[in-house]
Order: sequence, then C-alpha cells, then structure tokens
Amino acid sequence: MQENNLNHHNCRLLPKRIILVRHGESDGNLDTSAYSTTPDHKISLTEQGRAQARQAGSHLRDLISGHGSCSDWRVYFYVSPYERTLSTLREIGKSFSKKRVIGVREECRIREQDFGNFQVEGRMKVIKETREKFGRFFYRFPEGESAADVFDRVSSFLESLWRDIDLNRLHNDPSHDLNLIIISHGLAARVFLMKWFKWTVKQFELLNNLGNCEIRVMELGHGGEYSLAIHHTDEELLEWGLSPEMIEDQKWRIHSDKASWNDHCSYYLNSFFDHQLDSDEDVTKVDIDSDDDSRKN
Repeated sequence: MQENNLNHHNCRLLPKRIILVRHGESDGNLDTSAYSTTPDHKISLTEQGRAQARQAGSHLRDLISGHGSCSDWRVYFYVSPYERTLSTLREIGKSFSKKRVIGVREECRIREQDFGNFQVEGRMKVIKETREKFGRFFYRFPEGESAADVFDRVSSFLESLWRDIDLNRLHNDPSHDLNLIIISHGLAARVFLMKWFKWTVKQFELLNNLGNCEIRVMELGHGGEYSLAIHHTDEELLEWGLSPEMIEDQKWRIHSDKASWNDHCSYYLNSFFDHQLDSDEDVTKVDIDSDDDSRKN
C-alpha cells in the first residue's frame, strides 16, 4: 500500500515504481536503410513492434497489480515525442482502464539520441565504427549528439520529475500506489539509470542496450531508495552489463537510506583515488616523505 512509499525524512510521497520501457521493434530496427529516407522521429513500429508493445502492456499491468492482488494503484506516463514511442504507448495503453491512468506527458528531453538528420547507411556504418574506437559516451555524431549530450538533457528531465513529485503535480491520491512509466529509447534509458544511480562513464560503457519493449523496474525500498534488484535477478543485472559491485549496490539500496550512501559505497570513492589515508597525520607524514625523496633526487 501507499503508506510504505512515504519517505519520513522529508515527508515526500514517492512513486512505488519508476519503470523504463524501450519502444517496440521499428522499421529502422528491421532495416537501417529506412533512416536514409525517413526522418528518425517519423520511423514507425512494425507489426511485430505493435505486438511487442501490447504484450508489454499486459506484463506491466500484471506486475503493477500483483497479478490482481493489489487494487489501489495508478499509472502516469512520460513518453518521447517520436512516432515509435507514441505508438508503443498507444498499444501499452490498451491494458489500462481510464481510471488507472492519471496522466500522460510528452517529454522531448527523453527523445532518441540525435544522429544527424537523414542517415546515409554506408556513412553511418563508418561513423559507428569510429564511435567504438573513440568511446560510446563522449563520441558526438556529426551534426548530432553524443551520449554525454543526452545525459545533460535527461538530467534536466530528472530535475523536473522530482519537482513533479515534490509538488504533487501528478495529482496522485495518497491512498494509491503510483507507478511512473517512461517510454523512451535505449540510450536515453541507460543514461537515465546512469544519472539516477551515480554510475561512472566507465560503468556506462559496459552497459548493454535494452531490447525492444524490454523494461527496467526501479522499485522503492524500505529506506526511500530505488533499486533494480527488487524486481530483477542477479542474472538479469549481469546480462545487462552491471558489475558485481554495481549489483551489490542495488541490493544495498533495498534497505538503505541516502544518508549512508557514501559510507557504503567505498568502492565508488576508491575508484577515484589510488588509496585514501586514515588521518591528517598520515597525510602530513606522506608530505614529509615526499620532501625527503625530492632532496635526495
């Protein structure tokens, strides 16, 4: 019930779940030459993609309702403005009655990475090979975006999302479990998770893309933190590219609170330093030793 979703540290009423959904199979997924004649935002779903979306809607309803055991729940949708995401929403929406959907918002900041207008197939193949050598996060497509650019706008969207929650702009009844469903694209979903869970660029580079209509369920833990490990198995998380340390962090979040994150995630802090000294006296000793070594040289 919703009473479990109250963060007592700041009396913030939190959604029970935030669910990321990639769009269904599109004409571009089936044949990349489609991008050379059709603008990316107008690429449509295939019949298979529409079927995937309908199946995803049924799966989401069962997940949220506990296969019918929970009655007090509602959903709110955020959707990318691309044709394939809007069509995915229409098909998913067939699994939810009007009383269950408290709202929907088209959100441009969760759109697909901009690859640069029409995409000439042969040229894009060479460009994507270059991206693999350069690094997927920082490589910027000619006339388009890098994953870092997408990260910036998704971060802005997250700030707006928190304001929506804080000010109850979603108009959710406190007696209902609220589920936010974000229908977007593979890269946007990955950088959303990267921003939310404070993953590094190196960790992002290890992540695998979502399949068509594949979902990522972030569920609220007992201490007010969201975790992928409540709904998903270790095997799934490993398959998606999460390291053992990242999976450990997801499990910790089930029972944790934000205040203890730095103390818990020593692996995160250690990744930025060769080693950390225990006291100021140790730092002073290192400085003295360094000075002695300099004199000897």
